[in-house]
Amino acid sequence: MISESHPLHRMFRGLTESTFLTELGVGDPSLVGYVSNLLASFTPTQAMGRIRDKQGRPLFEVARILAEAESAEDEERRGECHRHVGDFTLFWTGLYPDALKRLAGADSADGLLDYQRQGKRSYYLASTLSARCDDRPVLRRLSEHFELCAFGLARVREELDKLEAEGASQPTGRTIWA
Repeated sequence: MISESHPLHRMFRGLTESTFLTELGVGDPSLVGYVSNLLASFTPTQAMGRIRDKQGRPLFEVARILAEAESAEDEERRGECHRHVGDFTLFWTGLYPDALKRLAGADSADGLLDYQRQGKRSYYLASTLSARCDDRPVLRRLSEHFELCAFGLARVREELDKLEAEGASQPTGRTIWA
């Protein structure tokens, strides 16, 4: 996880706050904070496989994470799995919608899933199962406003692309987003 003081995390927070407030009219600090933290948490690619099966192997398919949730022996584990499904589906539908067909390809267990519908459902279930009661309201709002948050992330992606293009035109520019 990238610390909140890291420049990349601060940049995600600023872009998310600006986009959600000025373009979408969303001034909910806990929702905007959650979405910006989501960006920072998925920056290290190993976070995609945060949920592991009983043998310790990382799970990268929503269908397999859902199966793990169903087989979990306790509510906390089910809530953790559903929260990750919500985060995973929001990240991909918001930032990389063009990659969804590859993620849920014919050889994938996700081939028949609707990521938006599953993300909404999983955030709702996570809101009822979360071990931390203070997380429940924001998880419920993520369920209720999933499409808006995905759209907001798409707008954040456009801003990141603009920053990257501006940086690339500078002599010392580096790629900030891939």
